Amino acid sequence: MGFDRSIKIAPSILSADFANFGAECEAIEAQGADWVHVDVMDGHFVPNITFGPATCAAIRPHIKGVMDVHLMIAPVDPYIEGFAKAGADIITAHVEAGPHIHRTLQAIRGAGAKAGVALNPGTPASSVETLLDMVDLVCVMTVNPGFGGQKFIHSQIEKVRELRAMIGDRPIHIEIDGGVDPTTAPLVTAAGADVLVAGSAVFRGGSVTDPDPYGENMRAIRAAAAS
Repeated sequence: MGFDRSIKIAPSILSADFANFGAECEAIEAQGADWVHVDVMDGHFVPNITFGPATCAAIRPHIKGVMDVHLMIAPVDPYIEGFAKAGADIITAHVEAGPHIHRTLQAIRGAGAKAGVALNPGTPASSVETLLDMVDLVCVMTVNPGFGGQKFIHSQIEKVRELRAMIGDRPIHIEIDGGVDPTTAPLVTAAGADVLVAGSAVFRGGSVTDPDPYGENMRAIRAAAAS
């Protein structure tokens, strides 16, 4: 997994057909997805429950590219090894999810995955400043985590700008998660983001038997982000 700052579209399977995850992963990649984003929720850190390592292991053979696993769980550390063994290329943990985020990031890299750190809307960019030399990705939540289909929080654009300046020339992705569509994508890419997580904006109008709308939706987001 190399590094470049080209715009990447990472559809969130939270908006996919839960009964057809393997086929959905294959469909979005065939339609142009760069990464596959897996939102893991525990009903504790966020008010929803989604997937565990077993689901990641089940869909891994259906994903040719990057499996981007976003852990919205607390505690995080006991589950890192399980998600790494399930085939996660990137494991992202929230700075708010535990008292020792530095140790968590060490554990992620120690398990052989790329390390990401996520920030809720109420958490300042400064909270990760001392962590930048040990992360591969910073995920800016542009909605409050827990559910798909929420409205984009515009105050987070300035946070992206702050992070972009803070990161400098380090090989660190800035990922946006929440409310990404052709209207909001250019706002965050102009501020410095390069990975766009999109759920309903990608899967809307399509299905595993009619995946063409997935491609149309992703092309619309990508074109807007590049404008």
